[in-house]
Amino acid sequence: MIRLLFTSWYTGLGGGETDLLTLAGALDHSRYEPHLLAPAEGPLPDRWRKAGWPVHVLPYRGASTWFIPAIWARFPVVERMTDMLRRQKIDLVQSDYHTLPLIARAARSVGIPATWTVWGWWFKPKPWQRAFFRRFPQAAARSRAIRAGFLGEPPFMPVERMPVVYAGVDSARFRPGLDGAALRRQIGIAKDALVVAMVARFQRVKGHHAFQAMARRILEELPETHFIVAGDDVFGVAADERYRDEILTHARESADLRGRLHYLGFRGDVETVYAAADVFVCPSEFESYGVANLEAMSCALPVVSTRRGGPSETIMEGVTGFLIDPGDADALAERVLRLLRDETLRQSLGAAGREHVKRGFSVEAEAAAHSAIFESLLSLS
Repeated sequence: MIRLLFTSWYTGLGGGETDLLTLAGALDHSRYEPHLLAPAEGPLPDRWRKAGWPVHVLPYRGASTWFIPAIWARFPVVERMTDMLRRQKIDLVQSDYHTLPLIARAARSVGIPATWTVWGWWFKPKPWQRAFFRRFPQAAARSRAIRAGFLGEPPFMPVERMPVVYAGVDSARFRPGLDGAALRRQIGIAKDALVVAMVARFQRVKGHHAFQAMARRILEELPETHFIVAGDDVFGVAADERYRDEILTHARESADLRGRLHYLGFRGDVETVYAAADVFVCPSEFESYGVANLEAMSCALPVVSTRRGGPSETIMEGVTGFLIDPGDADALAERVLRLLRDETLRQSLGAAGREHVKRGFSVEAEAAAHSAIFESLLSLS
C-alpha cells in the first residue's frame, strides 16, 4: 500500500479542494492510501475524515508567489513536516503550490518523491524560483492556459514535464434528472419559471457584478426570469469579504433585482443548484479551469461562459454552450436570452455537454493520469 500525502494550504471547499477530494476518491484504494496535510481544521479536513482517510494538521503559513526557495527550506516547520513524513511512513507527496517550498524540502530529507499540480493562472515563477521548479521530474497543470502562463514563452523547462491533466467530474453525482424542485420551493420560484444559475466563490475576478448587469438586461425582456447564485467567501480574504458585501448590498437595494436574484451562500449539495436551473453562466474575467462549467454540462445544462482561460478548452462553442469576451454583459445577456427562448436548443446543447464531459473530462481519466505520474516517480525512487 502506497501512503500518498496530499497537501492543501486552503482548508475551505473551493474548486481546487473539491477536485482534491474527487481525485482522492477515484484512486485505486488497494494501491493508494490518501493522507491530507493541512495547516488548520476546516471543511476540507472534515470531508477528508468523513471519507475515512487520515488527516494531519500542522500549522504553517503558505508561500506567496514571491517565496525564496532557499529561505523557505530552512523554516522550522520543515523539520516538523519531516518528522510527520517519517512517523506516518509516507511514500509519496502530491503538493499544492503554497505548501510546496516547505514539503519539498521535507520530502528530500526523507528520500521520498514529490510532485505537485499548478491550479492558478497567477503562478508565474520569478527568475530565482525557476531552478526550484526544474527539480521536479514530473508535475501537472490543470489546463493548457495554466501551463502556458506558468512556463512562459519560451518555456523555462520542457513542457512534457508538466502534462495537462484536466480535473475530472463525477458524472454519477452530476447528472441530469436530479430533483431541483425542493430548492425552487425553498426560494419561492415557480416550477415553470426560467432560472439562470451561477456557482462561484465571492472574488472580483469571478464576475458577480457582470452577472448582476446581465440579469438586469434579461429582466427587461423576460421579467419573470429568476437568477440563483451559490457560493461564499471560501477563504476569508478581506478583499473578497468586501466584494461580497458590495454585491449583496447592491442586490438588496436594486428594485429591479429584488425578488428575482437569489444568493444561496455555500452549498454542499451544489448539484441541486444545477438541477434547479435552465441555463448556467460563468461570467469570470478569467478562469484557470472552470470546474463549475463542467459540472453544469455533466448535469446537461447549456453553458454561457467567458472564454479567457480554461473555458476555451472545455466548452465547445455552439455545441455545448457559448463563449463570450470577459466584461461584455450585453453579449452575455444576448446568449442567455437566446437559450431561455429556445427550449429545444437548451436540450440539444445540454445533451451534447453531458456526452462531452463523459468522453473527455471523466474523473476516471484524471485518476489514471495522476496515477501514471505517481508510478513513474515511485519507479525512480
